[in-house]
Order: sequence, then C-alpha cells, then structure tokens
Amino acid sequence: MHKIAHRSARAFLALSSWLAWASAQVPSGEWILQKIDENLSSTNRVIVSKMVIHGRREVRTIEAKSWVQGTERSFTEYLAPAREKGTKMLKIGDKLWMYSPATDRTIQIAGHMLRQSVMGSDLSYEDMLEDPKLSNLYRAEVTGSETVDERDCWVVAVTATSETVVYHSRKLWVDKERLVPLREELFARSGKLLKRVELKDVRRIQGRWFPMRIWFKDMLKTGEGTEFVVESIEFDQAIPEHLFTKASLRK
Repeated sequence: MHKIAHRSARAFLALSSWLAWASAQVPSGEWILQKIDENLSSTNRVIVSKMVIHGRREVRTIEAKSWVQGTERSFTEYLAPAREKGTKMLKIGDKLWMYSPATDRTIQIAGHMLRQSVMGSDLSYEDMLEDPKLSNLYRAEVTGSETVDERDCWVVAVTATSETVVYHSRKLWVDKERLVPLREELFARSGKLLKRVELKDVRRIQGRWFPMRIWFKDMLKTGEGTEFVVESIEFDQAIPEHLFTKASLRK
C-alpha cells in the first residue's frame, strides 16, 4: 500500500512538472499577435505587386504599385492590363475613393459597396480598409500546435474586440520560428467560414519576415481564388505627402 501511494505521488509530481514545463514553452496569444504585427506592419512601405485572379471562366492578371503609410493611408495605381491601367484608389482612414480613366470620374466607395469584390478578385474593399495590425483588433488564445508546409506552427484562435471589425474571428497557423501566419481562416459572427488564406514564400526583408505570395479564397464564390504576388517591397521609404490627396487621383 505504501509503495502504491509512493508511485502515485511520483507520477503526480512528474505530471505537474511536465505541465509546468509545457505551459512555460507556450507563448501567450497576445505576444504572438504583436510579433506578427512587427513582421507584417510598418511605418510605411512601397509595393509593386501582381494580382492573379483565377475566375470561373478566365485567369486575369492585374499589376499595381502601392504606397502605404501606417494603417490609415494608402494610394494604389494599376499599371496593367491596358484596360485597367491608370485606375487609382485612395484610402484615408475608413474612406475609399476610386478614379477610373475610362469614365474620368472619381467615386467614393461606401456602405454595402465595401463588401463587393475588388476587380472581380477574392478580396473585398473591406479587406483593403481593415487595419492590418491584429493586436489592435483581436484578443488571442493559443489552442494547439500543428504542421503547415513542413513548418511547426502555433494554432491561434482570435476573436474581434469590436463589432466593427470585418471578420468576427480568425484561426491562424503561425510559424513558431519566424512568427508569421502560414494559413488563416476567416469567419463571420455566425461561425460561417468566409475566406481561407495561404501565405507562402516567406523571405527575410529588412530585418523582418514577409510572405511574397498570398492565396485568397472567398468560400462564397466560385473559382480557384486570387493569388497576390509581391514583386518588390521596400519598407520605411519616404512617400510624397501629395499622394494622399484626392487631387492625386486625376494626375
């Protein structure tokens, strides 16, 4: 009887020690979100990109250059194809304007229009307006550990802290070493899966890890999804102030 009690006590101590060790190895969800923001967010950046839209009937490619300042201001000019060339988009805070050279008109996109697709892609205008700093929008909890693309990842469940956030909750698979998401699932308040995102070709750029290819799949649309390819990206660049004005849309 004495031996059984002794073994039980040793097993309990071993289990307690393991649980304490395991707990110490798992970072908090908030810490992971901050590290993601340090990799993906910046004071400003200039991006040349290619958006490949794999629609139901055709594949279209749109090339663009964007100037992004913080989380509040961005200016994008489409470079190709010819029928889209010269289209420009300006975001200031929660407002978005688009200029079309075909009609020589500037329209403000607001209300239900923000939920529409951008150029037939799997991204909505709301996606473009959302503050990309996850730590500002969500609370997080680490729920497990899985492998994605042969990389060890933390599985992190995040829930919006405000009803105004585009996606009520997300499930993230975050690379344990580089601390960038490799996969995301985006959900509505009802729990319905709205979008799936795959982040690939993660590279070290100016001291941070950044995905150069991102696949977006709108689960409510047909088609194979939209691939966003970063051709070049430069962080902490000087951006002319005049770009972030409505007058710049018509120049």
